[in-house]
Amino acid sequence: MRRSWLLSLLLLASSPVLAAGPEKYGAEVPAGSATPLAQALAAPQEGLTGVFSGRITDVCQKQGCWVMLEDEGRTARVLLGDHEFFVPKDVRGPARVHGVLRRVALSAQVREHMAGESTRAGEVPEHEYRIIATGVQVEADDPGA
Repeated sequence: MRRSWLLSLLLLASSPVLAAGPEKYGAEVPAGSATPLAQALAAPQEGLTGVFSGRITDVCQKQGCWVMLEDEGRTARVLLGDHEFFVPKDVRGPARVHGVLRRVALSAQVREHMAGESTRAGEVPEHEYRIIATGVQVEADDPGA
């Protein structure tokens, strides 16, 4: 018994580590190419539905109900449906997001609320781009990158 347990342990230790797949939240993100966020915001189309790519740099620290997607210095707040799904508060890294892109005006009260949920210091602007997402897919961060 002990011998078979030891053999199993050795086999497990010597097997190659499999790369983790993407973490998925909400609905499935459609396969295929994604529009880099910076490209989508270079000539934004109100109500554009699609798959957008970038890097998650911040997450709501109260519930994980929004993330900030960044690409080449351009950002959009990604709302996770109407609080239909959530992400871990520490999630970061390359991501693909499926949803609808809009530019919205924010009241002082909303800006204060958003700033209070963020990990970043600073004011929230009066206008921001938002993606109302149906699904988010976060790739494993490459520590060598």
